[in-house]
Amino acid sequence: MRNRRLVVSAALVAAGVVLVPTAAAHAAGPVTPAAHGATASPGANPGKGGTLPGGKTFSSPADRTVRTPLPGSGAGAAGARAQAQDASRDAYLAIDLETTAPTAHSIDLRTLVTGEPTELDITIAWGDGATDRLTAASSGSDWRNTVHKYAKVGAYAVTVTVKDTTNGVQAVNQLDFVTSGSEYTPHAPTRLLDTRAGLGAAQAKVAGRGAVALKVAGAAKVPAGVRAVALNVTATNATGAGHVVVQPRSYGFDEGSNLNYVAGQTVANQVIVPVGEDGSVQLINGGWDAVDLIADVTGYFTASTASGYTTLDPVRAVDTREGLGAAKGQVAGYGTFGVDIAGRGGVPKGATAVALNLTATNTRAAGHLTAYPSGQAAPATSSVNFAAGQTVANSVIVPIGPDGKITIRNGSWDRADVVADVVGYYSTDSRSALVSIGGPYRIMDTRKDSWGRKAGPIPARTFLPVRLDADTTNSDIDGWVLNTTVTNTTGTGFLSVAADPNTWPDYLKGTAVTPQRPVSSSLNWTAGATVPNLVQTSGGKGGMVDFWNQGWQDIDLVFDLLGWYQTV
Repeated sequence: MRNRRLVVSAALVAAGVVLVPTAAAHAAGPVTPAAHGATASPGANPGKGGTLPGGKTFSSPADRTVRTPLPGSGAGAAGARAQAQDASRDAYLAIDLETTAPTAHSIDLRTLVTGEPTELDITIAWGDGATDRLTAASSGSDWRNTVHKYAKVGAYAVTVTVKDTTNGVQAVNQLDFVTSGSEYTPHAPTRLLDTRAGLGAAQAKVAGRGAVALKVAGAAKVPAGVRAVALNVTATNATGAGHVVVQPRSYGFDEGSNLNYVAGQTVANQVIVPVGEDGSVQLINGGWDAVDLIADVTGYFTASTASGYTTLDPVRAVDTREGLGAAKGQVAGYGTFGVDIAGRGGVPKGATAVALNLTATNTRAAGHLTAYPSGQAAPATSSVNFAAGQTVANSVIVPIGPDGKITIRNGSWDRADVVADVVGYYSTDSRSALVSIGGPYRIMDTRKDSWGRKAGPIPARTFLPVRLDADTTNSDIDGWVLNTTVTNTTGTGFLSVAADPNTWPDYLKGTAVTPQRPVSSSLNWTAGATVPNLVQTSGGKGGMVDFWNQGWQDIDLVFDLLGWYQTV
């Protein structure tokens, strides 16, 4: 699939900036901090026209061409018709088809027509009722690319018909194409995997450097043919440090990670991952010691019309410390409260699910928070896990109840404060579809030289602007799906991730304005911690994202690309 690729911009080369990808990136883990580097990075630059792992090409070779005499070839008498049919049998005409998907809703069709040197009439029926017609003067072969955008994601039968009126022959070839974009269907939080209980896998810890295959398609009413799934993945009962990678295959993507853990820690992270061809996803233990793994499904993506995504500037919806969105005061142990979501904070009425950054703070005992749709009993799942005295955040996607609300439950026996920031929502009015790649794809690790930026932590109270799109002033990416990890922390703090109002040329020319400092948090850390969290954020007009170190000490940042949302 020709989605987007890592490119070197001609403008950057002209400016003397050389982008050199690191060859030995690794999963986040504490290392000795390097010296300070530049705070502006050219970034990943996934640009149109290339391939990231997980892409797919559709094809129908020339030997599948169906060739027939052209109806009404112009011969009036029976003898003339026979002569025309003989000519059509002798005239060669074949069509080779290959397609890629440059964006979520589009198809790039390459046609190679070989035949007699003559004029050809070519018709492309895209399968959605739209048709392109053109005339080509062929010298024996005609090669061309034609791009078409579908209004809706889905599967389409593309038919190409070529007529050679000179020789009275017609050729037809067809291929089945599926858009790279998928739309979201909310799912009540449901546990699919718990290695402690033998749910979804054997009742045993996942061995060091081992993996467990979790069947997703067909489980808990997740349909066959599902393209990607939203999971809340938890690592627990660890006896050593490590990380977990979630992807459709048991190999590849050795550099990326979805969550990091240390001995004795229970840590969760939201994952949006493509489903393998066998309907499963692989959860890989990147540590050397065994660990228990848990996975709760909260929704899934299919190549069919459902709910598209809309990014929002983070809006604080709940803060029990201030009485925002809930009663002022800590939530009692095993207590619940409802939160108005639809019709508030930029989320319209009728939205099907909300994307939140959910934080537990001022915790008095170990426990967890669970976010779920209103009007339902509390599920046996968790959204955020915490220890006493810990501040911890996790990205969650929560179905919205019929009354426009969600419910949050404190699963600890003691009190805790709850903070929730809305970062986006899903609705049937949006056609912004997910394009997911084959697993976490390492973009940046500040501990290493990468993409023209020298290795070095992000200084305290500063931000790192990263260009994720090609040089543009009108990015066609509605939202980026990233896995962010902060490590080498020496104090407390939090990370904010937000769209940058500038374009990359603004930074090159020295005309970039300083973005406004965000007040919301994407993840929180304490001294010595390595903390991951999924982030869904806009890249603004220039396809740029800012990573703000809101702490008072330097930090290292690692982030991986999981996918993006597009309406084109």
